[in-house]
Amino acid sequence: MPTKIKKIGVLTSGGDSPGMNAAIRAVVRTCAFHNIECIGIYRGYQGMIEGDFKEMGPRSVNNIVNKGGTILKSARSNEFRTPEGRKTAHEKLVSAGVDALVVIGGDGSFTGAEIFNEEYGFPVMGIPGTIDNDIFGTSHTLGYDTALNTVVEVIDKIRDTASSHNRLFFVEVMGRDAGHIALNAGIGAGAEEILIPEEDLGLDRLLDSLKRSKASGKSSSIVVIAEGDKIGKNVFELKDYVEANLPEYDVRVSVLGHMQRGGSPSCFDRVLASRLGVKAVESLIEGKTNYMVGLMNDKVALTPLEQAIKGHTEIDRELLRVSDIMST
Repeated sequence: MPTKIKKIGVLTSGGDSPGMNAAIRAVVRTCAFHNIECIGIYRGYQGMIEGDFKEMGPRSVNNIVNKGGTILKSARSNEFRTPEGRKTAHEKLVSAGVDALVVIGGDGSFTGAEIFNEEYGFPVMGIPGTIDNDIFGTSHTLGYDTALNTVVEVIDKIRDTASSHNRLFFVEVMGRDAGHIALNAGIGAGAEEILIPEEDLGLDRLLDSLKRSKASGKSSSIVVIAEGDKIGKNVFELKDYVEANLPEYDVRVSVLGHMQRGGSPSCFDRVLASRLGVKAVESLIEGKTNYMVGLMNDKVALTPLEQAIKGHTEIDRELLRVSDIMST
């Protein structure tokens, strides 16, 4: 028989993403629905070590479903990487009467949760919160859909000025290890080329593509680049290279940066956060632990944390083909 869960702690860790607040809200209200106490842990694992806890009830999460960021704050914690730090964190949780933990974050946050579970047998459940959509075991992570909409809206605005001045714009988006944002937003915004870490386009092919665009009558072009793309050392060196080899192009660079993480979450992310939050709490109540809740084939499903951390997301080959056709 699983131990009866009486009090659940919830924290956000790593980079923030739209939808985290909606997930916090879902966890808190699901706890209330099942007559379980809920504790908000501020500043991620560092706050857990310091005992920065606050009791949360249904009214404490009013009017946050529409807010970006995280009301519980987030912080990196080098101390939690040490056995001593995790021991202190465990003592703080036990002292506060917390029986289980919901961690909202990415693979680094999940790694911490998995180690914590292994060392202390402490029930943990993960909710994937990252705009990069690079976590195995879910088709969508919290914030990904919102980030896509933000990027497409910005590129639409950039295209207005690109076409007004016959310019080539390199637009760098987030995605250090995965090109999901670049590929999907690039197709959605009608980019002429999309550069992602998973596909080495190569400088020669990029130049050939830009030459074809010019020859076909295109007076302006948008190239979307994931920050982790390997075609050049950085987007500014790529700009210099293109200008040196294609002097007919007036090249500009826009690095979108952290604006992609901000803003009010989309309806999709709010609904997804609500579904995952409910499943996380109810899975803990059922005695399950060391899982991530995710979305697979539009159904909420559990994936062992170890698989979520070590598994690799694959880029959609069909979308790559669609991108090639659309850039004609």
